[in-house]
Amino acid sequence: MKRFRLSLASQILIGLLLGIAVGGIFYGNESAQSFLQPFGDFFLRLIKLIVVPIVLSSIIVAIAGVGDIKSVGKLGAKSLTYFIGMTLLCIIIGLISANIFHPGSGLNMNELNTTDISNYVDTSEQQEGKSIVDTLLHIVPTNPFKAMVEGDMLAIIFFAVVFGLGIAAIGEKGRPVLNFFEGMANAMFYVTNLFMKYAPIGVFALIGVTISRYGFGSLIPLGKLALTVYGTMLFFVVVVLGIVAKVIGYNIFKLITVIKEELILAFSTSSSETVLPRIMDKMEQVGAPKHISTFVIPTGYSFNLDGSVLYQAIAAMFVAQMYGIHLSIGEQITLMLVLMVTSKGMAGVPGVSFVVLLATFGTIGLPAEGLMFIVGIDRILDMGRTAVNVVGNSLAALVIAKWEGQFNPQEVDQTQKA
Repeated sequence: MKRFRLSLASQILIGLLLGIAVGGIFYGNESAQSFLQPFGDFFLRLIKLIVVPIVLSSIIVAIAGVGDIKSVGKLGAKSLTYFIGMTLLCIIIGLISANIFHPGSGLNMNELNTTDISNYVDTSEQQEGKSIVDTLLHIVPTNPFKAMVEGDMLAIIFFAVVFGLGIAAIGEKGRPVLNFFEGMANAMFYVTNLFMKYAPIGVFALIGVTISRYGFGSLIPLGKLALTVYGTMLFFVVVVLGIVAKVIGYNIFKLITVIKEELILAFSTSSSETVLPRIMDKMEQVGAPKHISTFVIPTGYSFNLDGSVLYQAIAAMFVAQMYGIHLSIGEQITLMLVLMVTSKGMAGVPGVSFVVLLATFGTIGLPAEGLMFIVGIDRILDMGRTAVNVVGNSLAALVIAKWEGQFNPQEVDQTQKA
């Protein structure tokens, strides 16, 4: 008799549902939160442990395999073009949605809870002093080991690309080094699958803490904002990304099926890092060549945050509507252009969505204190936008592969166990 086994996706989903139930039962119970938090933090630490070595080794191996600086340059230019175009589209959709549904109109601010945003303000002030040129220069690390210690993903990617090109340039002399990084990549993917066995427990703990701390009751006063954000993100994934997928000859629902485990995990943890290694691996299985999936996806984690940008556009309009500030078409165009710059210029900053909004508000004259009213539900909104970021970056790898003429759609065996 065949032994019954639950798939990893089913285990994670069960962990998610149990975490929601436990969080609801112990709502407001700080003892329960203190008990659960270490189990969730342990899982996040396991993932952070493998992200840097797996990104570094995978990109070095992939770029060394291409071996042509001209081809790498074309890949980078196409990726950046796609990221900028998709960001612009996300902002436009977010602004249109906010203008249609008016999530901030008619709210009584006296009935809403406020949350301290001083940490975000401090970070925003540090970032506002940096120009786009400073941000671009920061991509080039003066010390690659420091970049790895700090988890500075763009600097790590830059170093890995340059190092990979160097290995390719010296030919057979670089073969031992390449073999080392190939071994590291393979070992880290094995470790990833090993760590993922703990994912259901990590998800249970993290979602339990979130619901226990904030509760779904916190959504009621701002329910229209939550519905607008989630509804817009659903429209974006199904319709907009669905059309993009169709253009390259793929189906968005098939893609979602392939990455369902990663989507549940990203949603539960509000962390894209937890699924980065597996997304790169799965997009290679789907049909994007290794050198494309391992370059586009990590870069997209800084430059192609579809869900975050959608949220930023809606949140900005929400605060304006809440204060009764009418933004003309011209002012909304200015908002769009400012978001384009700030969302890219602050890529990789902790709490990036709020930091971007604070910098944007200062530029277009919206009251920064308006964000105090929505920080309390940000974690719940963050779960949705993180999942959208994962879908967007997964599809980006397939789009660039198609653009390069190297997309070869494959069926992924969904019966595989992690």
